[in-house]
Amino acid sequence: MPVSIYIPGPFRRLTHNREYVSVEGTTVAEVLDAVNARYPGFDMLVYNRERAIPAHINIYVNNQEIHELDGTATALQDGDQLAVIPAVAGGAGAPGNGAVPASAALTPDEVMRYSRHIIMNQVGPGGQRKLRNAKVLVVGAGGLGSPVAIYLALAGVGTIGIVEFDTVDLSNLQRQLLHQTADVGKRKLQSARETLAAYNPHVTIVGHEAPLTSDNAFDIIPQYDIIVNGADNFATRYLVNDAAYLSGKTLVDGSILLFDGQATVFKPGSGCYRCLYPAPPPPGLVPSCAEAGVLGAITGIVGSIQATEVFKQVLDIGEPLVGRLLLVDALTMEFRTMKLRRDPECPLCGEHPTVTTLIDYDQFCGSPPLVAPEPEPAAVGGDS
Repeated sequence: MPVSIYIPGPFRRLTHNREYVSVEGTTVAEVLDAVNARYPGFDMLVYNRERAIPAHINIYVNNQEIHELDGTATALQDGDQLAVIPAVAGGAGAPGNGAVPASAALTPDEVMRYSRHIIMNQVGPGGQRKLRNAKVLVVGAGGLGSPVAIYLALAGVGTIGIVEFDTVDLSNLQRQLLHQTADVGKRKLQSARETLAAYNPHVTIVGHEAPLTSDNAFDIIPQYDIIVNGADNFATRYLVNDAAYLSGKTLVDGSILLFDGQATVFKPGSGCYRCLYPAPPPPGLVPSCAEAGVLGAITGIVGSIQATEVFKQVLDIGEPLVGRLLLVDALTMEFRTMKLRRDPECPLCGEHPTVTTLIDYDQFCGSPPLVAPEPEPAAVGGDS
């Protein structure tokens, strides 16, 4: 009986760049042998010396991993589809070292939904399970938080926390992708929850509907693996930096104004926001987006960069923006990278820290405290 087998990109050099191959076979093993008979050397990619499927290879029958079935003895029917997917190395160590248990198999729906991830060597099924197990906190559901949260949800990040207390305003819609015209007047957290659920109902959205303060930061931030800063004011920016560092969390930072954007990653021991900017500018010196304006599309560029850095941290791939500040100038469409270093005199992460707990950041930045607007009874929704 004819069976169609999907050949991933790295293996197509043996199949004359064919994406799909049709062969005869009644079991997975027979189909693999038939492919090898047509394209000699194929079996060296899918079998080890003991003629077993190695840990870095996953085989699917109709989007279901064969270890959930009968392995290579799995019986096939006419019209079945196989896929041979090389996985990312790792993910098979002892519990407690970040490994994903092999028993936590992807569901058929997940295999189809994330298929473009799974066929990538850098992700694979193991990496996709890492994304599913990840917990990421997004501070703000505005210009930067919107693209970050959307791409995290689309990618299957299992738990996405959102800190947001504001309501949707008509002026937000020029750049804040989480919200639409019908959401004006609605709580941003509710709007964000509805939008993300529409994109991917399988992720968990945890809402924190209150301003982030020195009183609640340590209740929220330690719950997550990675923190994404999309705050629009200096007080919250310094607060998130300090709380993330003191909690031992990686911080993916981003900021935008006019046509310009910045992005970097701070890992404990590799510098922090205070190393870059030891003190905030005097009040009124640097205008906010509400005062000076911002190009809507620049929020998508920087937010997408932040989301990409989250994925690289979760999957432990590539070269992260640790020790580097990426500058984006949309007017000239130039990207510049500046080297950052940990400041040994930094009051937070330096050799002799003086900031060992959270402080009054409104007083530190000379800004008025953030106050959550009173919710309208009809607009309240979602978990806080």
